[in-house]
Amino acid sequence: MASYQAPLREIGFVLNDVLDIARLTQIPGFGEATPETLTGLIEEAAKLIEDKLAPLNSVSDQQGCKLQDGEVTVPDGFTEFYRIYREAGWIGISQKTEYGGAGLPYTLGKVIEELLCSANVAFALYPGLTQGCFEALEASASDEIKRIYLPRLATGEWSGTMCITEPQAGSDVGAARTRATPNGDGSYRIDGGKIFITSGEHRMADNIVHFVLARLPDSPPGVKGLSTFVVPKYLVNPDGTLGARNGVRVQSIEHKMGINGSVTCVLNFDNARGWIVGAPNQGIQNMFVMMNLARIMVGFQGLGQCELATQNAIRYARERKQGKAFNGKSEIIEHPDVRRMLLQMKATTEGARVLAYETAMYVDLARHHPDARVREAAQDWVDLNTPLVKAFCTDSAFELGSLAIQVYGGHGYIKEHGIEQIVRDSKILCLYEGTNGIQAMDLVRRKLMLHNGRLPNRFFDAVRTDLGRGPETLTAPLARALDALERTTRWVQDNYKSNPDDAAFGSCDYLRAFALTYLGWNWLRMVRAADARNDTALAHAKRATAHYFATRMLSQVPALLDNVRQDAAPLMALDAGHF
Repeated sequence: MASYQAPLREIGFVLNDVLDIARLTQIPGFGEATPETLTGLIEEAAKLIEDKLAPLNSVSDQQGCKLQDGEVTVPDGFTEFYRIYREAGWIGISQKTEYGGAGLPYTLGKVIEELLCSANVAFALYPGLTQGCFEALEASASDEIKRIYLPRLATGEWSGTMCITEPQAGSDVGAARTRATPNGDGSYRIDGGKIFITSGEHRMADNIVHFVLARLPDSPPGVKGLSTFVVPKYLVNPDGTLGARNGVRVQSIEHKMGINGSVTCVLNFDNARGWIVGAPNQGIQNMFVMMNLARIMVGFQGLGQCELATQNAIRYARERKQGKAFNGKSEIIEHPDVRRMLLQMKATTEGARVLAYETAMYVDLARHHPDARVREAAQDWVDLNTPLVKAFCTDSAFELGSLAIQVYGGHGYIKEHGIEQIVRDSKILCLYEGTNGIQAMDLVRRKLMLHNGRLPNRFFDAVRTDLGRGPETLTAPLARALDALERTTRWVQDNYKSNPDDAAFGSCDYLRAFALTYLGWNWLRMVRAADARNDTALAHAKRATAHYFATRMLSQVPALLDNVRQDAAPLMALDAGHF
C-alpha cells in the first residue's frame, strides 16, 4: 500500500535556505511568524496528517461517497478527521484573526495544503473549497455578509463551495443560465442547475455556503451580465443560528475516475434564497478572485501527488530485488533506466516545490507588504506564476504517477499497492479550475501582454542576474534555455494579434518551456543553497539531481520553443470532417 511521510527536511530547505522565508517577519502582523514557529507548526500538522489522514487514502478511494434520500455519506473516518482538523485550527491557519483565523502567512497554509494533498487529496478538497469561498466573500461581500459568514468559514464550522459550471456552460462561463430574481427585501430567488460542484453536499459541517454565479433579469448577455450570490444550505437567522433548509438540493453525485472521497454534485436551485455579493454584473470579476487562488490551490494538489508518487517509487526501488544491474547489485534502484525515472521524479518534484512555495510567498508580499512598489512587483509574479503552478504541477502529477507505476512494474498496476490511485486522482487536477490548455492560453494571451510585457521581463532579469553564480554545467544550459524563451516570448508578443492561431496552437509547449526554464533557475538556487550548508550529502544529492535536470530536461526547452514558432495555418485550415 502507498505510504506517506512528510518531507520535512526538504520543506525546511526550500523555505529557509532557498527562499528565505524569514523575510516575511518584516511584514506588519507577521513578526511572530519566525522560521522556528513555522517549522514547529508544519511538524505538528505533519504528525496529525501522517497518523490520522494518510491511512484513510485507500479506504476513501474504495468506499467513495454515497447519496441516499438527498443526503451524502462521506467515507469512513472523514467526518472524525474533519472535526479534529477543524478544532485544531488548521482550516483558518492563514485567515485573519478578526474572523477567528490564526492570521499566519498564506505560505504556511499552502505548505500544510501540500501535506494534506499528499496524504489524501480527496479529503483536502473539503477545507480547500471552504478557504476559497472565504477568500471570495472577504474580497467582494458586504460588511453584513462578512459578519455572518466569514467567522464560521474561517473555523470550518461551515464549509464552502464554488458554483460556476452548468451543463451548457463549462469553460464558456458566459453561457450560464441560472437566474437571480429580486424578492424585494434585499434577497434574491435563485433558480437553475449547477454541475461538478465539489463538496456540494455532506454533513461534516453544520452549513454549506454556496458561492453562486447567476444572471439578473435585466442583465446583458455573456460574461458581462453575471453576478455572484451567497446561497446557504440552511438559511441563517439574524442571531447567526441556523433556520430552515434553503431551496438547494443535490440531484445526483458523480461516479468518477478518481478522488472518490470527494463528493462531486449536481445541484438544483429551486426558489432558493440568496444575497448578492458585490455589485450587479460584476460576478466574473468576483469569481476570479476565488478562481485565481483556487488555481494555485490545485497546483499544490499536484505538488502533493508528485511527492506521493516520488517517495513511494524511491522506497520501492530501494527494496525491490530483480535481476542484476551492470554493477552486480540486485536492487532495481541500481538499474540505469529505473534510476533515470527516479531522477526525473526527484528533479520535477523538488523543482516544482520551489516554484509553488515562491508563488505563495509572493501572495503574502502582494497582500501585506507596506511598500507599494514591492506589492506591485509581487503581484506581477503571482499573475505570471499562477498558470505555471497550476498547469505544470498538475501535468507533472499525472506524469509522475505513471512513472511510479513503471517503477513498480506489474505490481504498480495492481490496486493493492495503491500506486495506480495516484494516476486516477491526479488526472482531474489537469481539468478543473480551467483546463491546462486554458492555463497556457492565459499565459500567452494575457500574462505576456500585461503592462507592456512587464511580467516576463521581471523573470528574465531575475534569472540573468543569477547566471553568473553557479556551476557552468547548470548555468550554460540555463542561459541557452533563457535565450530561446526570451526570443520566443518576443515573437509571441509581436505576432499574437495578427496570427492568434499560431500562439494558441503552441501555447502548451510554450508554458512547459517556461516552466522548465523556471525550474532550471530553481535548481541553480538550490545548488547554491545546498553548497552553503555544512551538509555534504545534501549538496551531493542536489548537484547530481541538478545535473540530470540540466542535461535531460532543461535541454528540451529549445525544441519546445521551435514548435511554438511554427505556422499553424495549414493545421487550422483542415476541415473538421477530415479528422
